[in-house]
Amino acid sequence: MVEQDLDSTFTALANPTRRGMLADLMLGEKSIGELAAPHRMSFAGASKHVAVLAQAGLIERCKVGRQQVCRIRPERLKDASDWLGQWQRLWTTRLDALERALKDDAAAGARSRHTPRGARP
Repeated sequence: MVEQDLDSTFTALANPTRRGMLADLMLGEKSIGELAAPHRMSFAGASKHVAVLAQAGLIERCKVGRQQVCRIRPERLKDASDWLGQWQRLWTTRLDALERALKDDAAAGARSRHTPRGARP
């Protein structure tokens, strides 16, 4: 995924209304009017959000009769998820190593408290 694509994807996802619209589209195709209704916004306002989602490649619009119908494009969400996954793997590895180090330190501390003074471990 190109850096610019990631930027537009995360910019689009940064807005709660657009995330809500994506959630609505996961249930199936919807017109812009149908996307606007649950968010109590005008058609024009919803159209602006739809344009951002379409520009980011998260949805596609097609004309059906006199209406524009929107559908989700899950492949772009997968690209973003894959990018985030690399960071998840990195931090999981680091946090697992930290957990092991803390357990080792705790075990070493427990052993030293149980060793009598002057005795050799």
